[in-house]
Amino acid sequence: MGTPSTSLQLPRSNPEAQGISSEAIINFLTTIHSNKLELHSFMILRHGHVVAEGWWSPYKSTLPHMLFSLSKSFTSTAIGIAVSENLLSLDDAVVSFFPEEAPDVISDHLATLSVRHLLMMGTGHVVDTMGAIRKSEDGNWVKAFLSEPVEKEPGTHFLYNNGATYMLSAIIQKITGITLLEYLKPRIFSPLGIADPTWESCPRGINIGGTGLSITTEDIARFGQFYLQKGTWDKQRILSEEWIHEATSKQITTGDSGDSDWTQGYGYQFWKCRHGAYRADGAFGQFCIVMPEQDAVIAITSGTNNTQGVMNAIWDTLLPAMNSEPIAIEDPSAAARLTEQINLLAINPPQLQVASSYEEMISGKVYKLEDNDQKLDTFSLTFTEKGADIILQDHLLDALVIHCGRGVWVESYARMLYDTQTDNAIMASFTWISENTLQLTLLFIEAPFCITIEVKVEDNTIVLKQQINISDQSDPETIIGRAI
Repeated sequence: MGTPSTSLQLPRSNPEAQGISSEAIINFLTTIHSNKLELHSFMILRHGHVVAEGWWSPYKSTLPHMLFSLSKSFTSTAIGIAVSENLLSLDDAVVSFFPEEAPDVISDHLATLSVRHLLMMGTGHVVDTMGAIRKSEDGNWVKAFLSEPVEKEPGTHFLYNNGATYMLSAIIQKITGITLLEYLKPRIFSPLGIADPTWESCPRGINIGGTGLSITTEDIARFGQFYLQKGTWDKQRILSEEWIHEATSKQITTGDSGDSDWTQGYGYQFWKCRHGAYRADGAFGQFCIVMPEQDAVIAITSGTNNTQGVMNAIWDTLLPAMNSEPIAIEDPSAAARLTEQINLLAINPPQLQVASSYEEMISGKVYKLEDNDQKLDTFSLTFTEKGADIILQDHLLDALVIHCGRGVWVESYARMLYDTQTDNAIMASFTWISENTLQLTLLFIEAPFCITIEVKVEDNTIVLKQQINISDQSDPETIIGRAI
């Protein structure tokens, strides 16, 4: 099994030297494109070496990406380390850590709910508790979780429960006096060379655990390689091999198997995959896929609802091409074609009609918006030769300014995503669909999201229609604004 160097980057190699052809990787990228799967980055490791990597511009290697539930596997890792430090046991009752937040009457099922049950998503709840947790008026998410009914016997029923992972984070903070992020920095992040990780927190300062972690694609790959190496890094044991085996083995049934990678079983915050693989998995296509039989790791960030399609592309194109020995370069042009294909990876801004006579009419006007789900109060656009500035004012009178390029991406920073605690990096552009209809595109380059806003101009009114790329919303919200 290949072992990464201790340099800032993982070691690089050509694919053929590690037993996989450049042509197979070309086929993978072609399949992704033909199936209209929006990837933001990919990195393929074989025998500890990066054999191919790419970012769809304007995404880039230095930017962190929101991991969503891929975060869960890091939380699980923290529990594994805490067990090795004799800070807790998997059979400890969850309520034992939080006597002040426990309900006055503790049901039998709640009393038997253990750390192990949290890890395996076998808490006995029948509904994900995170919805109720987030609604707690006092911000005490632990108390809200413990107040939810545990209707089934813990350990007997799988339910993907974000609240369960939050509780694992809360337990780490309770027993150590520091946050999950602070606990992992010297134990995992620093040893693996993962710099500047960030993690969203609840109102009481506990890292959310089940989501909220942001790191780079190469950081994801490092984490996968660490698990592939069964808990060692730079010849040092960080996590026990027994824990790695237990965490990535099937602990609970998730379905009836078959051809779905969602029905192969669940470990301790890791999903089992077909073909002997397992994965850390986040919504909209954030992947850390570990393939022990092939000594390979695949890290992916993306913005797609078709996550099974991404995994199918891996199984169909990359898996069959992984050979046990280095392979001869049969087509010398393949490496050059792969490099060219990677260099051309991009999410391009729409480019329809460059300008419109309506620009002069609406530039600088402020439009009062009707009540809307986004809680936006006013909207205005100011055009320049090279672009436009959007000014959105919300009901709290906070102004968001976003710079848009004319058919090109321009960078801005504004807090537009409801569940983030810092400004979002946004690449924005605009184009005219017709003489009186403008299209604004906002690409969140540290997240899976892309927002498209259609602005139709009608005399002294505008009609805004907003759509998000990975929403199941069939009809975009329509907001009418009137010039003031």
